[in-house]
Amino acid sequence: MNQMTILVPVFNEEENIARLSEELLAYQKQSSVTTHILFIDDGSDDQSLEKIKEFCAAHEGFHFISFLQNRGLSSALKAGFDHVTTPLTAYIDADLQTSPQDFERLLPFVDDHALVNGVRQNRQDSVIKKMSSVFANRFRRMFTRDGMDDTGCPLKIIHTEYARRIPMFSGMHRFLPAMILLQKGSVCQVPVNHFPRIAGKAKFGLRNRLWGPLLDCFAYLWMKKRYINYEINSRG
Repeated sequence: MNQMTILVPVFNEEENIARLSEELLAYQKQSSVTTHILFIDDGSDDQSLEKIKEFCAAHEGFHFISFLQNRGLSSALKAGFDHVTTPLTAYIDADLQTSPQDFERLLPFVDDHALVNGVRQNRQDSVIKKMSSVFANRFRRMFTRDGMDDTGCPLKIIHTEYARRIPMFSGMHRFLPAMILLQKGSVCQVPVNHFPRIAGKAKFGLRNRLWGPLLDCFAYLWMKKRYINYEINSRG
């Protein structure tokens, strides 16, 4: 497990791309594992893709794919899972409210767990955003029993073999730990830092954080009852 690819979904984050890229480059240089970066541009209609292309062309280990149209976070992650070739797949948001340096907090646990999930400490968000997140997490835990306090934390490391088997659909990014548990993989959570957004605009509002997750919980229950999971005992 000495190679990792960090997925960075991007949608209209032109104000953050330069600082984001430099922070990822700084982490790449000192990471305890060989680290690649894969930007997934989710149909941005600002200058995000142009800035990403410029940085990737100038730095080894930085790559990108871009969507023709905006398809959402779950689609971006699915595309990332499909393109990763390293044993470990990591994920971070482009808003820099979490730091790539904190992947070093998660990496010591990857040998024992299929997914390591960050838990944002001292969240630097509005009261409404924090309260809606608390409600959504509690409601989700009632359905999934995944034991995660902050599944929405945009800092995760997943074994790629597990990530590729996740049956992704819109909204499934909220259930990554639960989907690993369905595969009989183990999950854990580790405290990470959290910072205020200093550029760009949040892409999720109150409706996305409450109504969407509620509907997705029922979709998850439907999938859980029908999920196919098997182990080969022998072959000839």
